[in-house]
Amino acid sequence: MPKIFEYLGILIFFYSNEHEPIHVHAKKGEFESKAEFYIVDGIISEIKITNSSGSLPLKGKDLKDFEIFLETFGDEIVKKWINYFVYHKEVTFEKITKRLK
Repeated sequence: MPKIFEYLGILIFFYSNEHEPIHVHAKKGEFESKAEFYIVDGIISEIKITNSSGSLPLKGKDLKDFEIFLETFGDEIVKKWINYFVYHKEVTFEKITKRLK
C-alpha cells in the first residue's frame, strides 16, 4: 500500500493491486473515499469522488479538504500512479501541513 501524501490528517494512498481508471484512496480514521481521474488527451477532464466499498465515506470538512487537495495535486497523483503501476518505480511520500486555499 504505497502512501503518497498526507494532508491535514488525511492519508492518500494506492492499494498495491490497483486497476484502471487511475484512482487514489483517502482515509481519515474509519472513513475512506476514492477519487477516480478521467483523462482526455493527457489532461484531467474530471475527478469523481466515490465511496470505497466496505467503508464509511469521508464527509463534511474532511471531504471538502480532500476535494481541494485533488484540485491542487491531481496531476502529481496521476504521475505517481503511472510511475508506480506502469513503470514500477518507487514513489515518494509527502506530508502537507499547510491548508491549501
